[in-house]
Amino acid sequence: MLHITKLLSGVAVASLLMLGTAAAQTVLKSSDTHPDGYPTVEGVKYFGELIKERTAGRYSVEVYHSAQLGEEKDTIEQVRSGVIELNRVSMAPFNGTVKETIVPALPYIFRSEEHMHTVMDGPIGDQIKAAFEPAGLVALAFYDAGSRSFYNSKKPIKTVADMKGLKFRVIQSDIFVDMTAALGANATPMPYGEVYSSVETGVIDGAENNYPSYDTAKHFEVAKYFSEDQHTILPEVFVMNKAAFDKLTPEDQALFKQAAKDSVAKQRELWAKKTGESRATVEKAGAQINEVEKQGFIDAMKPVYDKHVKDDVLKKLVADVQATK
Repeated sequence: MLHITKLLSGVAVASLLMLGTAAAQTVLKSSDTHPDGYPTVEGVKYFGELIKERTAGRYSVEVYHSAQLGEEKDTIEQVRSGVIELNRVSMAPFNGTVKETIVPALPYIFRSEEHMHTVMDGPIGDQIKAAFEPAGLVALAFYDAGSRSFYNSKKPIKTVADMKGLKFRVIQSDIFVDMTAALGANATPMPYGEVYSSVETGVIDGAENNYPSYDTAKHFEVAKYFSEDQHTILPEVFVMNKAAFDKLTPEDQALFKQAAKDSVAKQRELWAKKTGESRATVEKAGAQINEVEKQGFIDAMKPVYDKHVKDDVLKKLVADVQATK
């Protein structure tokens, strides 16, 4: 009887220990506007897998894709206030909060995706990451979002003159509004989720984005003319609420940073694959893709730089990016 009692006591203790372990797990919420399977969503999921593995299950990440928690502007405020812990967002909506993000959002600041990788993976990227902390955020990683180009329902765009009078949805960013105006078109900032219906009903003529977004949001169904002006190669940023990050032990902080860094390689691999697949999908569906006379677009950007690159910090950042080989 004593043996049975001891055995039962041991089982009870083991059960209590298991309950304690389960209760100790911290679940972190992360938001993304894109659908499940999108490269940024999968990049954050991979980050979550690494965190769960490397902390032996003490932390896990729940990814809320498809704007389940709101559009980017809403979720930026949620992560800054600590309602959610993590967020994957385009760089441009941070332009009014973190001034250093203005530089990667500038039109034609990057010469290629490889140039962008070199810049954002190096000391310039570290400087931009550090600038997020006064805003209550820790920038964990920069993800790929390819090059962005204009697409519309009216006609192919081959020169700057073809832009005149067209109405485009742009990211909620003053730089994107001014860029579009400098090209002679009209900018309408609006949430990403409203683009399809707005083109369909004629509220706008088109938008600007990368191939995976053009594909997965089905924008090619209502705006079949995709013109490769490639005005920005805008990285996206994966951020964490700073108060939540500061609660981690130094060891766990290092784990989180390394897991984020490791997720970048995975996301880039997925991005390259998805870009090719998306281009093939939209072409098969009837999208008309054309190149543009890009130098005219580049030349038109001088007033945008003059307006947004004002102080010495931003001027030096621009010069450093342009000097990076």
